[in-house]
Amino acid sequence: MTPALGSRPHRRAFWVVAFVFLAVMALGTVPSPLYGLYRDRDGFSPLVVTVIYAVYAVGVIGALLLAGHLSDLYGRRRLLLIALGIAIASAVVFVASQSLAGLLTARFVSGISIGIVASTATAYLADLHAIAWPQAAAARAQLTASVANVGGLGVGALAAGLLAEWVAYPLTVPYLVFLGALILGAIGVVFAPETRESPKPGPRYRPQRLSVPHADRSRYFGAALSTFMAFASTGLFAGLAGLFLVDELHHPSLALIGGTLGAMFGAGVAAQFLTATWSITRELAAGMAAIVIGIGLAVLAVWLRSPSLGLFIAGGALIGAGSGAILKGAVGTVMSISRPERVAESLTGVFLSAYVGISMPVVGAGIALARNVSPKVTLLGFATAVTAGIAASAVRLLGRSTPQPAH
Repeated sequence: MTPALGSRPHRRAFWVVAFVFLAVMALGTVPSPLYGLYRDRDGFSPLVVTVIYAVYAVGVIGALLLAGHLSDLYGRRRLLLIALGIAIASAVVFVASQSLAGLLTARFVSGISIGIVASTATAYLADLHAIAWPQAAAARAQLTASVANVGGLGVGALAAGLLAEWVAYPLTVPYLVFLGALILGAIGVVFAPETRESPKPGPRYRPQRLSVPHADRSRYFGAALSTFMAFASTGLFAGLAGLFLVDELHHPSLALIGGTLGAMFGAGVAAQFLTATWSITRELAAGMAAIVIGIGLAVLAVWLRSPSLGLFIAGGALIGAGSGAILKGAVGTVMSISRPERVAESLTGVFLSAYVGISMPVVGAGIALARNVSPKVTLLGFATAVTAGIAASAVRLLGRSTPQPAH
């Protein structure tokens, strides 16, 4: 039976799905302020920290390719419940983990849940919004999904840092908090209406296909490159901010580490709100400028004779704001040049670029640190590479006007 437009159950379900989207993403950044404690407990090097971060990205990438599209085939609620079950399992492993192997396993499993949730929850929110608020612009659902995605990353890091600083059992309590949130969210999803029923008989499984729009390959690859560079910047900052704060800036507070990461991701959320009515070209230009200025401030902060905490935090916030604007602009670019029946396949390439960007440069930085390259020199080299990559993507994306999305 077709649901009534504007139905109350779909409105409730919309906010339940937004909540679980945020909670799953938050669990993904809970470990970031805690790596110093894990290093003290298990005695591993900065290189291992970056490998742990990369394992998470491998889980996300694998899930995007193998399961990110399955809600189209088998139903939104079913896939979201499966993803929540995987996220709950990862939280349990985090709580029970007493070794590096357990931490690696938990990070990988958490990445799988995020890879499934990112696409499933985004599509579910769009479906629910269209039924619950039929007269409202679809852009509101897209903005809600973006805020839950990026905002969840900030909530997880901030909450973990604050809890670890001021409560007992800092490697347990943060995970228990989000485990409780995930369980509550799963109960809510159980009662949410389905918006895409699986056909009978069920379709055959196939991995996600990637599609490059023929209309404008140059802008597509520019969007992918800019997303790669943006997420490489946020990934490096999230993975190594604790190391820089402790070793270079001499601020060991876990609450400060969590707050610094929360400021970065929070700025990404703010940027998406502030650019909601901007043209795609303006979004991309502003995001690119913010990334370059932000990474420059972070470099300056650690190279000054007296390293500056304020400049370092400001640089991280600009990196986050730029990444939020670039992601929004890159997605808008790809949607504007893709055929309607291939939009999801085209967007998959952008999301893959994002998570490859999160992992590879962070591991490269960890290798440099392991070879006794100083953190300051490592950051300077990385900043140079990011600036060059942003410039290359700007040539492809900003040379011609891109249609403005509907709001």
